[in-house]
Amino acid sequence: MNKGKINVQVENIFPLIKKFLYSDHEIFLRELISNATDATLKLKHLCQIGQAQVEYGAPMIEIKINKDQKTLHIIDQGLGMTQEEVEKYINQVAFSGAGEFLEKYKDSAKDSGIIGHFGLGFYSAFMVAHKVEIISKSYTDAPAAHWTCDGSPEFTLDAHTKMERGTEIILHIAEDSETFLEEHKIKELLNKYNKFMPIPIKFGSKKETLPLAEDAPKDAKPEEIEVDNIINITQPAWTKKPNELKDEDYKEFYRQLYPMQWEEPLFHIHLNVDFPFNLTGILYFPKLSPNLQIQKDRIQLFQNQVYVTDNVEGIVPEFLTMLRGVIDSPDIPLNVSRSYLQADGNVKKISEYITKKVAEKLQSLIKDHREDFEKKWNDIKIVIEYGMLSEAKFYEKAVDFALYPDTDGKYHLLKEVIEQIKPNQTDKNNKTIVLYTSDLSAQHSYIASARERGYLVLHLDSPIVAHLIQKLESENENIQFARVDADTLDQLIQKDENQISKLSDKEKETLKGLFEEVVPKENFSVQLQPMASDAQPIWITQPEFMRRMKDMQATGGGGFMAMGGFPEMYNLVVNENHPLATKIMESKDKELIKHAFDLARLSQNLLKGEALTQFIQNSYNKL
Repeated sequence: MNKGKINVQVENIFPLIKKFLYSDHEIFLRELISNATDATLKLKHLCQIGQAQVEYGAPMIEIKINKDQKTLHIIDQGLGMTQEEVEKYINQVAFSGAGEFLEKYKDSAKDSGIIGHFGLGFYSAFMVAHKVEIISKSYTDAPAAHWTCDGSPEFTLDAHTKMERGTEIILHIAEDSETFLEEHKIKELLNKYNKFMPIPIKFGSKKETLPLAEDAPKDAKPEEIEVDNIINITQPAWTKKPNELKDEDYKEFYRQLYPMQWEEPLFHIHLNVDFPFNLTGILYFPKLSPNLQIQKDRIQLFQNQVYVTDNVEGIVPEFLTMLRGVIDSPDIPLNVSRSYLQADGNVKKISEYITKKVAEKLQSLIKDHREDFEKKWNDIKIVIEYGMLSEAKFYEKAVDFALYPDTDGKYHLLKEVIEQIKPNQTDKNNKTIVLYTSDLSAQHSYIASARERGYLVLHLDSPIVAHLIQKLESENENIQFARVDADTLDQLIQKDENQISKLSDKEKETLKGLFEEVVPKENFSVQLQPMASDAQPIWITQPEFMRRMKDMQATGGGGFMAMGGFPEMYNLVVNENHPLATKIMESKDKELIKHAFDLARLSQNLLKGEALTQFIQNSYNKL
């Protein structure tokens, strides 16, 4: 028997490992299974290149619990270790066996699948165990080794009678970690971290019913047998090439990732690149509701099929974190800060590549399947609009697939919108005015008036529409967006109809004065405009800039907006040519003005509280 001390730089590394190696102790199982996977894949590679004269067979990794002895066993049928290798790889902390193997066979082992990225791996066992044993038999003829350590730097190493190739790690679970002796807890961890590992993982057994033979008696009962319970899928969809998969394969993989998600994804994007970095994966566009309360953390990050995290901020562009799916890359560093990730060259390239692939997919969908793409637009628009605001390169490509529906439910690209706008639909700076509505019901009268005059009105109801149109205007100098209930519509109607007022200047002055005596000056500015006599008598509009700033404030503005610095200011536009204007001017009836003003406020949901109660009561009194 050999005894000695583990070669470490501090007197006792194990308390540090237990407290600080990983923030979550459950990670130990991922580490140990990753090591077992490496050992198995190393043997496979050596067999393939003729360096190991053994039968590779069909190895698996087995996880066993012994509640009586309070032990957890991780058993593989991989490369195994001699006593000398145990001394080298286990007793010299931070020596990466996977790293050395990959360096030694760097040419032939390029695509071996060996992980080699999980740091202190084996020593994570001491986060949950007060004693750890290793029993290992090399694939060579060397005798088996038995290593034992009780959580101090001291260990024992001697021979063992194990005859089967591979390694068994026995964790004597500490009292404060006995939850890891529960079958449901181990199942949970295996499903979380090891569901897609490349080597079969066995945990317990399950009953399987054998089919009856064709000539079996009618009263024969099917036989049940115990079979190995393999918990993982060794070749998940993202490890295959796109031409090897059908649409149903992608849907089935989505169900494997999200078994509790009943709705199928709208479409998928298969990622597959090996230069200048390695990245595979599948991203899915789920059906999203048009609001900002969207669950993120649904994209899972893997390294060589080992689950790492579902927090991919800093790796996947933020606007795409609303998608679902998997990305797998050995070129993404683990256990580092988000700021480090953002500065890492490979991570930046990966993020740009993902953005590019998503944009290309959307371009192909609208080009080849526009009708189907239009049907899905409302379910995906929040992602695309967010991307247009946050990623300049994505915005550049979005001109080819970003859609703008109108009030008839027809969809247009921005260039198609511009083509349909009337020639005189411009502001005083000769910018083309694009009318839109954010609420078909609340702004119905304004929409109707605009439509009657032949104006195209877009239906933009996204919660970030104020930010989006600001972006569109900054990128298109000759375009100005205006909501259909803004004062811009009054100006367009006046320009379009070229109406002449039926009132003299003195009559106009009198009419405006009468309204100003009734309408509160702190919130309303009275304006007179000559319109058609059958047009609406009174309009309430809001300056486009003022309303837009308030909308942006509601979805996260800064500076003056964040301080609530914008008052509620509106224009009360009186149609000089309407019979009601003439009646008011002649009668000077302030009650009539107040009633008309209340009706205008009611139509815009601005009549509330006591004023609304009083209006309703007065209306009943007139019945």
